[in-house]
Amino acid sequence: MMQTQPTPRPAFWLQYVSLFTSLGTLLCCALPSLLVLLGLGATVASALSAAPWLVTLSRHKNWTFAIAGTLIAANFIYVRAVAPRLRAGCELGDDSCVRAARLNRILLWISAGIFTIGFFVAYLLGPLFIWIDKS
Repeated sequence: MMQTQPTPRPAFWLQYVSLFTSLGTLLCCALPSLLVLLGLGATVASALSAAPWLVTLSRHKNWTFAIAGTLIAANFIYVRAVAPRLRAGCELGDDSCVRAARLNRILLWISAGIFTIGFFVAYLLGPLFIWIDKS
């Protein structure tokens, strides 16, 4: 009787950590800036009193964005280079590999989208408004 090798389980930790850090960039830096821009400063003040750790996170905004960007880039490498090799060991009738790959891609694009929105609001929106105001 031939023994089958267990199918390798993809490393989901990278996707979840990159999603968590991209949400962190949105919460610490982008969302408060956007709310203040819209005249909702009291909302930001109440959110900061409820979650004071956001102040510490926003003080280290450059590190937060650098770590999140690195994890998302590593996730892209994983999805493009490593995951196809892992799926090569899956059996043909095994639908779990296809579902896992789909979940990985969805989490990757959600993370990248949240990171992009956060980066735009935290770093580019202010200078853009200053440039428009000078014109």
